[in-house]
Amino acid sequence: MVGKVGVGGTAPIVIQSMTNTDTEDVFKTSMQVAQLARAGSEMVRITVNTREAAAAVPKIRERLAQMSVDVPLIGDFHFNGHKLLAENPACAEALAKLRINPGNVGKGAKRDGQFAQLIEIACKFDKPIRIGVNWGSLDQALLARIMDENARRPEPKDATEIMREAMVTSALESAERAEELGLAGDHIILSCKVSGVQDLIAIYRDLAIRCDYPLHLGLTEAGMGSKGIVASTAALGVLLQEGIGDTIRVSLTPEPNGDRTREVIVAQEILQTMGLRAFTPLVAACPGCGRTTSTVFQELAQDIQNHVRERMPDWRLARVGVENMTLAVMGCVVNGPGESKHANIGISLPGTGEAPVAPVYVDGERVITLRGENISAEFRQIVDDYVSRQYPERASH
Repeated sequence: MVGKVGVGGTAPIVIQSMTNTDTEDVFKTSMQVAQLARAGSEMVRITVNTREAAAAVPKIRERLAQMSVDVPLIGDFHFNGHKLLAENPACAEALAKLRINPGNVGKGAKRDGQFAQLIEIACKFDKPIRIGVNWGSLDQALLARIMDENARRPEPKDATEIMREAMVTSALESAERAEELGLAGDHIILSCKVSGVQDLIAIYRDLAIRCDYPLHLGLTEAGMGSKGIVASTAALGVLLQEGIGDTIRVSLTPEPNGDRTREVIVAQEILQTMGLRAFTPLVAACPGCGRTTSTVFQELAQDIQNHVRERMPDWRLARVGVENMTLAVMGCVVNGPGESKHANIGISLPGTGEAPVAPVYVDGERVITLRGENISAEFRQIVDDYVSRQYPERASH
């Protein structure tokens, strides 16, 4: 268990995200955590890099409680985590999980002692740890050792293979050491993050064969916009299809002042389109062609997608199963009626040059034909009425 979220085994794959606020700013960080949680992030990681940030963590937890946001917080520690946690026990208490990087817990003779101190704190407060190896901060002593061993092989591996081997070895040896120090195996999660799709797939396949620890997936430094989305989807999709991965994060670089919740939505869509979990009603829409030269169906598809996302936080709390609803917004009569019949609710717009009517199908049956300028509002009302009628209220409501 991590906080109130089960991880590993038969538990559902969990979505994580991370704030980009200054953790010392309690208000801004609390608000972004709440925003991410309400978007669907089931765990949120926050940077803990200074004494002031560590002191802010319990205050952030308290403010979240005041907002009725109980999402587990993960503390992200690099370089000085052993000091910050030792000096701020309330920080350790407020966190659901600790994330440490074996590549920067300490150098030389200090490394083992500082790693041990982090594990002792985790044991004292009964906190799980994610041992997160990153190729940008790989343990240089370990890398040098593996390179020396490789040089003595009759047929040395190439640089890419050595990097991959070093990543996996760092994670496994760190986990083994953590267990030797008293941390229970079911309190350890591993990750090995790189920015190359093929590297990530190869590393996690190897890691999955060589251990039974839960694995956190994520393509680090995935990038901005479509590039980041495509790269993350390509890497995570392959691994998830093979049954590898227990928690995921889509590490998108937001546009300047962009919405941080985009990474949560993409993670949800990866899992839902693969049939692994359901989070929100899916809207199928055709791409358009020469028969759909007007923008009416595109505007309607965007409008209903926005409507569903806006309503989903309330629906999720009030209605059982609404996340499994399917909707279709089609642009003309070629595939429109057929696709609409396959969805719980579908609308088939006429297309250019066709009769200005839009039949609506509910559970495969044509129920009404919409006309005029209010099609969007009328269709939204049909969706709302269907939710109220079809999905039972939760017991608490």
